[in-house]
Amino acid sequence: MLEALLQLTCRYAGLAPAISELAEQVGLSLNMPVDGRRVTRYLNLLADTLLVRLVPPLDVRLRKNRGGPKLCLADHALRACWLQEQVPLAPDALAERPDLTTQAGHLAESVFGSAASLVAGLDIAHWPERGADREVDFVLTVGVLRVPVEVKYQRRIDPHRDTAGLRSFLEKTVNNAAFGILITQDASGVVDDPRIVSLPLSTFLLLR
Repeated sequence: MLEALLQLTCRYAGLAPAISELAEQVGLSLNMPVDGRRVTRYLNLLADTLLVRLVPPLDVRLRKNRGGPKLCLADHALRACWLQEQVPLAPDALAERPDLTTQAGHLAESVFGSAASLVAGLDIAHWPERGADREVDFVLTVGVLRVPVEVKYQRRIDPHRDTAGLRSFLEKTVNNAAFGILITQDASGVVDDPRIVSLPLSTFLLLR
């Protein structure tokens, strides 16, 4: 079961699938019923091996049903080897494979989540869409201060559409966030909103 779940984690890297969905997929792979509690135990085991970083959902309202964790791989060579699939993140290489843009965006989220998880003193979570609340890819917390982060790994940034989640989070005072970060493919993805800092993924990895 651990092998089947690791393969699914590679496939869902950068995403936050429901535990029930993972249980169903593992059950189909093994041709046996698998419940969500067992999947959760095995996910935690993978996290203990440091192969996978589990980014939990942030819940300032302390709801019981918070959703599943976002799955971030510690090493994306593992995904390439396991799935026999190469997804380039270098902008020039990705430009030659525009059909992989969506998948590259998910992997960019996984790269950011894994790297941010290693920063001392920094808590990291993701913010699922809830009613009128827009989804935010990640929320970093230092003390009582929060910083929303959106990963938009594409050649062109729409300054309004691609920052909607950040602006929605920043405008709610309960979130206690003064600014947000937009992680981009390169340095051209700059927006005019003074509350939003644009930062290429490669630059963030160097800063870490």
